[in-house]
Amino acid sequence: MDLYLPIANLSVNIFVIVGLGGLVGLLSGMFGVGGGFLTTPLLIFYGIPPTVAAASAATQVTGASVSGVIDHLSRDTVDVRMGAVLVGGGVVGAVFGAGIFSLLQAAGQMDTVIAILYVVLLGSIGLLMAYESVHSIVAMRTGQRPPARKRRHHPLVAALPFRWRFYKSGLYISPLAPFLLGIATGVLTMLLGVGGGFIMVPAMLYLLGMTTQVVVGTSLFQILFVTMASTLVHSLTTKAVDLVLAMLLLLGSVTGAQIGTRLSRKIRPEYLRIGLAFVVLVVAIRMALGLGWRPDEIYTLDVR
Repeated sequence: MDLYLPIANLSVNIFVIVGLGGLVGLLSGMFGVGGGFLTTPLLIFYGIPPTVAAASAATQVTGASVSGVIDHLSRDTVDVRMGAVLVGGGVVGAVFGAGIFSLLQAAGQMDTVIAILYVVLLGSIGLLMAYESVHSIVAMRTGQRPPARKRRHHPLVAALPFRWRFYKSGLYISPLAPFLLGIATGVLTMLLGVGGGFIMVPAMLYLLGMTTQVVVGTSLFQILFVTMASTLVHSLTTKAVDLVLAMLLLLGSVTGAQIGTRLSRKIRPEYLRIGLAFVVLVVAIRMALGLGWRPDEIYTLDVR
């Protein structure tokens, strides 16, 4: 059953798009990630223009984040003050990212830049996750206990002026650190359509030194508002948001996330992490190969 996407300017199979959303939702529920970093590449593989894929994926991440934020707020695992600073930086980053997006789009290099950024980000993150997961599995099988992580913010963060107290996070640091982190995430959200959780969570743990109890909830809080801002900026500037595509993805991801959450309770975290690392590396390799393959159609027409 085909449906025409007005912004992407092509017809797609409804069940395929809902299935892609369901697959991403399944992975999100199993591995605890937003899934936006997989949505955009999968849409590109299917034939959706990269600019539309990135903008629409951000819209889908917004919808998928709502239930998670509500759940964490009810459990009091969100540092709202830290989240507000991250959101402020994310909004600034989204506006800045929109300018970069428009410049690259006008130069005809947006598709290539998206692919290169995904190869670099997914490749490096996948390798780091695989390395950590293999060490955890080896330690588990040999009976060794991995050393406990010392919660400490980075020396560069400690050197910044104007310190604030973030009571929920147990920190006394400069708000400039999370603000700059928010800017970086906002730029990535605009360019790649990702929520940024796969970068935000490690940065909150190892750079800011936040307590683990509030990291995921605060990250989701920031992702919700930054993807909302990114969707608004995309709608007003690039005009690349396809709401029909986003709704189909959201329909599948909500269902898939519920199934993935149930499966995650039956599998050890170490095996979940190495499974996610494998998926991330496969997507990165496929994106890298796509940069070198000659496309079926060398030239495309863009109607404005």
